Amino acid sequence: MSHLFETYARSDIELVDGHDAYVVDALGNEYLDFGAGIGVMNLGYHPSSVQAAVEKQIKGIWHTSNLYKSTLQERVAGLLTQGTDRLVFFANSGAEANEAALKLARRYTGKHKIMNFAQAFHGRTYGALSLTPVTAYQAGYGVDQDVVTVPFNQQAAIDQLDDTCAAVILEVVQGEGGIHVADRSWLQRLVNKAQHLGVLVIVDEVQSGMGRTGSLYAYEQFDIVPDIVTVAKALANGLPVGAMIGQAKLGTAFQPGSHGTTFGGNPVVMASAYAVLQSLTPEFLADVQQKGLAIMHDLVQGSQNLQQVKAVRGLGLMIGIELTTDVQPVLMKLRERGILALAAQGNTLRLLPVLTMDEQEMHAGVMAILTTIGEA
Repeated sequence: MSHLFETYARSDIELVDGHDAYVVDALGNEYLDFGAGIGVMNLGYHPSSVQAAVEKQIKGIWHTSNLYKSTLQERVAGLLTQGTDRLVFFANSGAEANEAALKLARRYTGKHKIMNFAQAFHGRTYGALSLTPVTAYQAGYGVDQDVVTVPFNQQAAIDQLDDTCAAVILEVVQGEGGIHVADRSWLQRLVNKAQHLGVLVIVDEVQSGMGRTGSLYAYEQFDIVPDIVTVAKALANGLPVGAMIGQAKLGTAFQPGSHGTTFGGNPVVMASAYAVLQSLTPEFLADVQQKGLAIMHDLVQGSQNLQQVKAVRGLGLMIGIELTTDVQPVLMKLRERGILALAAQGNTLRLLPVLTMDEQEMHAGVMAILTTIGEA
């Protein structure tokens, strides 16, 4: 008998360890990780620089509170803002970061309506869930109704945007929604109109950030400047963290007591995050871009004669393969072959491989994925 709420459809595999781009289960079986803990373990398992930073910090203080100065938080915030005039609030997850963004946008503008997009996912806490237009997730919770949902990548979204909105929130690459990449021209026109109207632009980089697409933030590849950015998942390579990054002008809306958290910005987590951010060098990010191009080439070429593949989409190492068949049996067969992957909306096989996976491992994994799809 389990003492856990059944909020997850759990596999009977129990993962107990890992190394590099592999995880190991309780029976000693190894799996090449094309899921990275849902886009969390970007640097793989036991990366030496991150592990050393965590071990060093855990020998010191584990927790203080946010009532005291934190040099570590300042250092991580400096790397996140990249020398721009922005401020950071640290939380414990992507959902919490989006909650902070929602509160900041409404408090700063004095307005309440938020525009979001079909197929979006922004989290499962109350405010974040209100921004996630999936009926199965929202049912029974009485979510915030002051949200308008518009189609992604369509002119109708731009047409519906007006100055009654406090903010528009979007993912430039929709993750849970099926790996849909924003059209560059559409996104620029949307952002330009929003900022002309005084509507804040919130970009959710929880899954697409921290090098996943070949740049620190995916939005950097679209030539836009958001007002607020949220990150989490891979920021501390497996330790719980989230961050909201906002233009400095928004700081007038948050004073002491306006918002807070007990564990956000924890010293051990910040030590990990600092080591992660230091690892995301221009050379590292260029390597991710190269791997992304290579894997997309392999998938597009290899799926041309597979009737089970409807489309291949993605940016960097954030990739979706939309199938004409049920994705779950494919995931099961991949596990039997020693590969872990993910599902997303629209019967999509979602690939978020460990970024440090070498090209030979990645190519072999892709070939196995294509073979498995062909057998479906």
